[in-house]
Amino acid sequence: MAPVDLDEKDLKIIEMLQKNSRASYSEIAKAIGISDVATIKRVKRLERIGVIKRYTILVDPKKMGYSVISLTGIDVEPQNIFDVLMSLKSKEYVKFLALTSGDHSIMATIWSRDSQELARIHNEISSMPGVKRVCPAIIQEIIKE
Repeated sequence: MAPVDLDEKDLKIIEMLQKNSRASYSEIAKAIGISDVATIKRVKRLERIGVIKRYTILVDPKKMGYSVISLTGIDVEPQNIFDVLMSLKSKEYVKFLALTSGDHSIMATIWSRDSQELARIHNEISSMPGVKRVCPAIIQEIIKE
């Protein structure tokens, strides 16, 4: 898919909404020096063309009781890759899932309440048909989100 043309005002709108998706049209308009109506039109266009895919929140997993977060590489037999992806996609503990071309076929971010739960999750993934290896990296500290 070809990139879309975005001007400085579009980029500023995106930046502001990334920092605070609850920013009002008036706040955005004032910050970039255009009218509220022009801001609304620009945001609606960004939504329509798929630049803005959705609005969401960023939560602190530790405050929700998830004390162990793992970035997990998963090596899978090629013939099983899509079955494993679909199975992982349905798991509540998987918060991010990607098919990759790097060191691992699949990368997943997994939230768990403790190290025992994480071990159980990794064992569950390891037992899926076609999974060759599970390579977890436990996050010690998040530097930038």
